Amino acid sequence: MTNEMLQSNATNTPARAPTRLLVAMEMSLKTWRLVMAPEGGTRKRVKTVEAGNYLAVEAAVVEAKARFQLLAETPVVFCYEAGRDGFYPYRRLTAEGHTVWVIDSASIEVSRRRKQAKSDGIDGDKLAELMQRQARGEPKALRIVRVPPPDVEDQRLLPRERERLLQDLGRLHNQIESILFAQGYREVPKTAGALRTWVAARPELPPHLRERLGREIERLALLESHCHAVETALAEQVRQDPSTGMMAVAWSLMQLCGIGLIGAWVLASEIFGWRQFRNRREVGAILGLTPTPYSSGQSEREQGISKAGNRRARALLVELAWLWLRYQPDSALTRWFQARFGGGGKRLRRIGIVALARRLAIALWRYTAQGVIPEGARLKSAATA
Repeated sequence: MTNEMLQSNATNTPARAPTRLLVAMEMSLKTWRLVMAPEGGTRKRVKTVEAGNYLAVEAAVVEAKARFQLLAETPVVFCYEAGRDGFYPYRRLTAEGHTVWVIDSASIEVSRRRKQAKSDGIDGDKLAELMQRQARGEPKALRIVRVPPPDVEDQRLLPRERERLLQDLGRLHNQIESILFAQGYREVPKTAGALRTWVAARPELPPHLRERLGREIERLALLESHCHAVETALAEQVRQDPSTGMMAVAWSLMQLCGIGLIGAWVLASEIFGWRQFRNRREVGAILGLTPTPYSSGQSEREQGISKAGNRRARALLVELAWLWLRYQPDSALTRWFQARFGGGGKRLRRIGIVALARRLAIALWRYTAQGVIPEGARLKSAATA
């Protein structure tokens, strides 16, 4: 073989990808368990460090590279389950030049045995095994979560805080109703101001009960003021710059009749403002609105929707589906719902509204991403918007 042929073969031979160090992180409140192994290797090294001590993590990685005889510049891939630590470990480790996989813990394979042993060691080894399979080219070995940018994560706090405040308001009002129900009062006002007037107009209330109601009303008034402040901040944020990014998406959604400030902002911050979808199936999957059939032998049944996606956006879309029927009576989606489910009973309509929510999500995705207005939908006037 000539030198020219040898040089040609050497040129055409693909370069071997450098070996990576895979680090599975099993996180707990006080400690982090690191299971480290070279890509494609069978040996592993386990190290336990203090939770949140990133200097100790880096030292463990350097020690593992030396133990496995890897180069100092060998790439490192970290993997951990999305949980209480949030996305800060991802941002901290990626800023140091590492690759980080944040995975959905619900997607990890588990044994079908009735009783299963569980410990941090078992979980760390399982995660390390799945990392090896993912590195070998199995795309479904791990379900990697898409991490939102820091500004998007910050903008999601307002609607989520409002959701929590509304839950606290409902819980507190139910407590007040229960206290008064035991005293024979069934019609109780909903707001703090109306409750103060109602209590002042009933001198027959016992003194301790009156004091208790006074404290509960103060808590209710505080929660109402916080909720009002959050809603005001949301409105001001949308008005600041409705021309780019998430603001533009929220503003465009608000132009449709039946979608207000809160609904538009939640959909923009949770789904449409920063995610990219390739088809309608991905839209349904991220919302948990995809069907889950069960078919085995002669047994076939439908188990309902998966509910594996964003619960906030899913619950909101079901509410918006009801509003869509009311404020968009001439749209193609409303006509489809009325033709299929309009003549049925309450149960059939509740089933149909979930199907309408999925179709509405797909229509809103096309509207925000491609500018395609849903067929037959009405837009608000400039003054109303």
